[in-house]
Amino acid sequence: MRLTIRIFALLDVISIGLLAKPFWEIITHLKEIPNQILSQVRVVLTIPIFLLLFVSAIGLLLNKKFGFIAYYIQFPFRLIVWIFSIGFITLLPELLNLNQSWFDILFKLCFIAEFFRLFFTIKIHKRLF
Repeated sequence: MRLTIRIFALLDVISIGLLAKPFWEIITHLKEIPNQILSQVRVVLTIPIFLLLFVSAIGLLLNKKFGFIAYYIQFPFRLIVWIFSIGFITLLPELLNLNQSWFDILFKLCFIAEFFRLFFTIKIHKRLF
């Protein structure tokens, strides 16, 4: 159980690392956001998710309740802006020169895995607290 929590925290740290550059680009180019509503929503949601990733990673590493709560808050927004816990696997087709169908399969896997993470997070949360 504690190993699972630490793995979830590690996945959040990996997400922080992968999201750092896009987050910096968003912050430094706020005035260049397109006027399209979807682009604006994506930007507005990415900023708090990035900050909440730190909260959830630290909270989960320390086995604190606030880490779980931060993840629960993040969950629906992760689905909207496509910031998945194992989202880094979608980079594999690009790195291994695979075709687009592999990306589609891995993307769907990330989506499903996020629900599994939510399920196990709730289960662990109930046991601990």
